[in-house]
Amino acid sequence: MTNITLPDGKIIKFEKPVNGSEVAEKISKSLAKQALVMSVNGELKDLYHIIKEDSSVKIFTAQDPEGLEVIRHDAAHIMAMAVQELYPGTQVTIGPVIENGFYYDFARKEPFTSEDLNKIEKRMSEIVDKDVKVRREVWEREKAISHFKKIGEKYKAEIIESIPKNEELTIYHHGDTWYDLCRGPHLLSSGKIGKAFKLMKVSGAYWRGDSNNEMLQRIYGTGWANKKDLDKYLERLEEAEKRDHRKLGKEMDLFHFREESPGSVFWHERGWSLFQKLIDYMRLRQRKAGYKEINTPEILDRSLWEKSGHWEKFGEHMYTSTTPDEKIFAIKPMNCPGCVQVFNQGLKSYRDLPLKMSEFGKVHRYEPSGALHGLMRVRAFTQDDAHIFCTEDQITSESLSVTNLILDIYKNLGFSDVILKYSDRPEVRVGDDKVWDKSEAALLEAVKATKLEYSINKGEGAFYGPKIEFVLRDAIGRDWQCGTLQVDLNLPERLGASYVDKDGSKKVPVMLHRALFGSLERFIGILIENYAGKLPFWISPLQVVVIPVSDDFDDYAKKVSNEINDKGINCIVDLKNHNLNYKIREHSLSKIPVLLICGKKEVDSNSVTIRKLDNNKQENMKLDKFLEQYTALSQAPSN
Repeated sequence: MTNITLPDGKIIKFEKPVNGSEVAEKISKSLAKQALVMSVNGELKDLYHIIKEDSSVKIFTAQDPEGLEVIRHDAAHIMAMAVQELYPGTQVTIGPVIENGFYYDFARKEPFTSEDLNKIEKRMSEIVDKDVKVRREVWEREKAISHFKKIGEKYKAEIIESIPKNEELTIYHHGDTWYDLCRGPHLLSSGKIGKAFKLMKVSGAYWRGDSNNEMLQRIYGTGWANKKDLDKYLERLEEAEKRDHRKLGKEMDLFHFREESPGSVFWHERGWSLFQKLIDYMRLRQRKAGYKEINTPEILDRSLWEKSGHWEKFGEHMYTSTTPDEKIFAIKPMNCPGCVQVFNQGLKSYRDLPLKMSEFGKVHRYEPSGALHGLMRVRAFTQDDAHIFCTEDQITSESLSVTNLILDIYKNLGFSDVILKYSDRPEVRVGDDKVWDKSEAALLEAVKATKLEYSINKGEGAFYGPKIEFVLRDAIGRDWQCGTLQVDLNLPERLGASYVDKDGSKKVPVMLHRALFGSLERFIGILIENYAGKLPFWISPLQVVVIPVSDDFDDYAKKVSNEINDKGINCIVDLKNHNLNYKIREHSLSKIPVLLICGKKEVDSNSVTIRKLDNNKQENMKLDKFLEQYTALSQAPSN
């Protein structure tokens, strides 16, 4: 007798061992048709896996993340199968599932073209139509190595050689002729994949990510549960392309990049104005929340980074320099060790805690050139960092305070859909497990107190403490991880931080690492894409352009511009020798929120004609009323 316990607690009894398809059939015929994969005691298995003992079983369909992941995994295999059928001699390497899809790396002399992708996609559809069956086999290690070498698949043989000897080697067959090394699980047959997939692009990729190895060709694909979801995703990609911050940044005259300093931003006047507006807004909010702003050196001696643990954990990403006296210095990749040094100046008492120190610190981290992506992935960036020194009893309340501040600021900037991700201790870490127990429990309590949706990322905490990640969803449904909050009971002790407690004893403070935007550069990129460049009036770098209809009205336009600037609104007057329609098109492309047209009517009535971005309707308004209304609109939210 085999007892199968379902997620709702119901128990189904079978007279003999049973597979997943039979379990699904017993639950309902409709579920059996939709079933793709199952979990047995929490472990994902193929539906034809035989369950020989009492177990907890859950069946997944395409509507479940687990089911969708298997669809994408099978689509990757079918893509590789199609490639090897169409282009004999091509070697397959690895083909994992990634966010929104999958890829496979191929070793082939001739480059794949867009026409090739169309052919491969067509062959994939044919294989899906054939509904070829999937079969799993366990192979002996040496036999597998020998076999793949014999058929010319040297990369596959190398992968097997690197797999621990005690690990089971499984081969998945798709039909009678194609197979690959894979842990699984997989679908019952290719027909279960459906037709909601599309091959997207080809790029280069080094074997095993090492630039010293051969360059392979990586084909990316996307896969979904149904055609409707695929179409939505492709529409989102098309919209994302229109919103690309690199394209908009050029049109809005905000910034540019140069090869002489890869991964570093050259801010233009308007871009720097936006940058400073974000900092001014953050300063206002932090001052009200009790933060004290500091600034620490960008270059620090190697010994400090060794004490903090960053040298061992992060050394390969740090820029270093050896001085003539043979001392090694590093440009800081993080602000925390410098902040601890400020805390350490002067005796601190429990009465001083919590002590909140903020810093807009410029940091530098080496990123491979292939990973750089506009403002989203840079080597030099500014963190809106803060470090809160507190007692263990204050961890939960301070964490909740930080969380509420972050959520409120996101809301003011147009992001109200936020998810929390809680990450606990990683495998490689510093500190005692008892310390980790305390910090994890306190931070998780704060997460629960927000009553927001959250997920747990096992083992994804920082090397010095657990953390919360704040993931915000933008206007087209993309998720961005921005803010972080980390509890650290290790770094303060490593760097000698202490305070005097009520009983006169010396204690080590808890340190909360906090960033709201994360990187200002990246957050600006997210802002630009979220609003498609049409930023809220209060944060727009250039808010108003005054346009005289002819040079007869230049003096009035200058007067209007001066009065607007006196109110703290960023405004310029356009006196270039172009016609009115040309100027309107030019400034609309630059995403200027408000254009003011000035002609005889406006001069005579001391008014302006207002033309708002993306609104062809014009409104005439007295200048004093405009100044009153838009001065209020230009103020940053204060709470």
